[in-house]
Amino acid sequence: MYEKESMPLCVAHETHHEVIDRIELPDDEHFFDLAEFFSVIGDSTRIKILYLLFEGELCVCDISEKLSMSMSAISHQLRVLKNSRLVKYRKVGKSVLYSLDDDHVKTIINMGVEHISE
Repeated sequence: MYEKESMPLCVAHETHHEVIDRIELPDDEHFFDLAEFFSVIGDSTRIKILYLLFEGELCVCDISEKLSMSMSAISHQLRVLKNSRLVKYRKVGKSVLYSLDDDHVKTIINMGVEHISE
């Protein structure tokens, strides 16, 4: 066996200590909710649906046709997006039209596109 050398964890420990003391982390629920949000938008089908909704309201059949997926599969993904408050819907007669819940959704997607394009 060998003996571990006694080394400081970080050469600039005192500098980092000043910084770390100023940081206050939100509670764990905050991070759980944030991770859940990113897992929802981390699905390529859901990203495609959100991207389509940039242009305005669409029904399930329009989204289904554009993505070449079943209406059932699209409905399932829209339900996930709706439950996460990323899309909203309104009924017009027998039709249900989906749209982005608010402008934050478009901003988040556009920021992701900008980041990967760098």
